Amino acid sequence: SSRRRHTRYPLVTGVQTCALPISRTLGRTNMHVTEVSLGGVTFGGLHGPVPEAEAATAPDRAFELGINFIDTSPLYFDSEERLGRYLATRGGWPAGAYLSTKTGTHPTRRGDYSAEGTRWSVANSLHLMGVTSVDCLLVHDPRDQAEMDAVLAHGGALDTLEALEAEGTVRSIGLGCRPHRFHRQAIETGRFDLMLTFGDYNLMRQTAAPLIEAAHDSGMGVIAAWSIGSGLLAGPDPRTVARLENHPDLEAAIDWWEWARDRAVDLRAIAIQWVLRNPKVGCTLVGARNGV
Repeated sequence: SSRRRHTRYPLVTGVQTCALPISRTLGRTNMHVTEVSLGGVTFGGLHGPVPEAEAATAPDRAFELGINFIDTSPLYFDSEERLGRYLATRGGWPAGAYLSTKTGTHPTRRGDYSAEGTRWSVANSLHLMGVTSVDCLLVHDPRDQAEMDAVLAHGGALDTLEALEAEGTVRSIGLGCRPHRFHRQAIETGRFDLMLTFGDYNLMRQTAAPLIEAAHDSGMGVIAAWSIGSGLLAGPDPRTVARLENHPDLEAAIDWWEWARDRAVDLRAIAIQWVLRNPKVGCTLVGARNGV
């Protein structure tokens, strides 16, 4: 059973609640972010259509609960544009909250980590969201070594983001991708402030544990995405979700779903709390569809 591999950070078997959200310092950025934060992937429509009015309830509820960090990307369909329209209705970005987006995965310029492509992507994101700067800008999803080399090349995405940081458009720089070897390259440069690891640190798989430790110990902030597995650990029997039927982690998710059902505990709470038992994780992102 996948459950029996988890020994370092023990499970809690009840839902822990508190009056105010708990925050953690995100590495050397000195940003104090809520340990459960909002990812824009689902309300943007990447996992299926979401009506505009419904999508707007996700950031609205997040701010109501005291969540102060939202992460999005040009890759996430309408996420940036919807977030911009939502912010316009409330008069702009709330004081004390943090905004993160990405570069390199705009659908029309996927894999463009050049200086021109990076500046274009950042400017487009700022325009869509109606802001003049962002707190975090992550290089997003280099898919092979050639793309990662382009990120690190002279005049590439990293050099450009550092220039934008000097200009005040970007306040911190990170890397968000799946391959661990690219994260280790980022750690070795000493030039990235943040790491977003996806898919490999949750109840179903923990292969990113050594990576998280290395990033944290180098001073980088660690963002752990996918704690509820894109719906696999969201509560319903994962066998009933059509888009998950061929997922490689389905068997492990069923195992956990049955474990939670037999103990009458909230699987989502267990999944999120397990990730946060690791003090080297700065925050975990939950990709809510709406604010319900």
